[in-house]
Amino acid sequence: MAVTKLLSDAEVEKIPVAKAVFDDIRATRKSDFVNNFWRGLANDPALLKRTWDQVKVVMATESAIDPLTKEMIYIAVSTANGCSYCVHSHTAAARAKGLTDAQHGELASIIGLAGQTNHLVTAMQIPVDPEFEVK
Repeated sequence: MAVTKLLSDAEVEKIPVAKAVFDDIRATRKSDFVNNFWRGLANDPALLKRTWDQVKVVMATESAIDPLTKEMIYIAVSTANGCSYCVHSHTAAARAKGLTDAQHGELASIIGLAGQTNHLVTAMQIPVDPEFEVK
């Protein structure tokens, strides 16, 4: 259950900044669907706009990293941070961008391995090799 109100389209229509952001989300994603994350943020229109602007620049703008890889990175970070909502949201986005079941399985294996080895190196406090330092 949400701890903040999820605004309906009718409620967002009455908030000009939120309406503009929702319109931009729909246009950018070429979909009428606006997910609950944005509906919750719409309670604070300035936060909604600021967050959408950041997401749009990083995730929806052409860059050196392709869109599917961006979603896979987002899934990995969301898993590490324990954000079930984000894992679900970005897995759906990745599947829409072509993520296959085989790729998803391999991604899960990499996330699991990275978590394990990260915890081991942290527990042992292994020093960073000088060869890994930027010169």
